[in-house]
Amino acid sequence: MARLVAIIANRPDLCSRVAAHEAPVFRARNRGEEPWGWGVGFYQAGEILLKRRPIDERPELGLAEVIGDLRTDVLIAHIRRATVGALATANTHPFRYNQFLFAHTGTVDGFGKLRDPLFESLPQFLQRNVRGETDSELVFHLFLSFLHDAGKLDHPTPSPTDCVPALRSAIGLLDRMSRDEGLRTSSLNLVLGTPEFLVAMHRGAPMAYRVFRGREDFEPMFEDRGPGKLRMPDLEPCRLAIVASDFDGDDVPDGWTAAPERAIVTLTRTDEPAVLLP
Repeated sequence: MARLVAIIANRPDLCSRVAAHEAPVFRARNRGEEPWGWGVGFYQAGEILLKRRPIDERPELGLAEVIGDLRTDVLIAHIRRATVGALATANTHPFRYNQFLFAHTGTVDGFGKLRDPLFESLPQFLQRNVRGETDSELVFHLFLSFLHDAGKLDHPTPSPTDCVPALRSAIGLLDRMSRDEGLRTSSLNLVLGTPEFLVAMHRGAPMAYRVFRGREDFEPMFEDRGPGKLRMPDLEPCRLAIVASDFDGDDVPDGWTAAPERAIVTLTRTDEPAVLLP
C-alpha cells in the first residue's frame, strides 16, 4: 500500500505533532514481498530539502517515523510501492523543480506505450531535467511544460490560478494520448507543493483533507509540555491543513472530508480548502 500526505501549517513545529497525534491514520502496511521506499520534500528558509530512502524493509511505516521531528511549515511525504521504475533514489518521490514539489500515487496505464511521446512533448530544457524512469516524474514535467507555455514557470510567486489550469491541461493531454492508444483512463492521486500552497488532484484511491484550528484542536498534541505551559497565545492562532490519500482499507478517517472524484483541492495556511470540481 502506497501513501501520499501533504501538510501546510502556520508554525514549523505543527507538522510533526499532527503526524504523531494522527499516527493510526497514516500507518501503512506492506503486504507484498518486495520492500518499499519513501521520501519527504519540505521547505526551510525558502529552500527545498529532500529526505529519501528508496528501499525500506520494515513491514509497517507511518508518517511520524518518516518525518521524525522535522521542523517545516510545508511538506509532502510519500510511501512508494514501485510499479514503474526501480527502487532507486532518482525514482523516489517527491520530485522537485525550482520551488515546486510533486508526488503521486497510481500508475499511468500503458506507460510503456506513452513514455516516449510524453517525453518528446516536453521542451528540451525539461527533458534534460528528467532523472528517473517513473511515470510520476513525466507527469510532473508535463505540468511544468504547460506552466512554461503560460509564462509562469519562472514566476517567483506562482498562484493556484496559475497552477490549476496547467495541471488540468497536463492530465487532459495524458487522457487524450491514452485514448489514442486505446488505453484506459489512468487512476492518479497527486499533490503539487509550493512554499505558499498545496494543490491536490483526486482521480484514484480515496483522498481526503482536514483542517486543525486553535487551542481545542492542538492542545492534545502538546500534552507533553504540561498544562502550565499551554498558554492561549501559543495555540489559539495555530492552523494546519492536511490532505492524504490511499488509506488502509480505502476508508476515509473520522473527522476528515472526502474529496469528490476528479476534484482539485487547494490548501493554504489561512483560507478554507477550495474544492474545484471538473
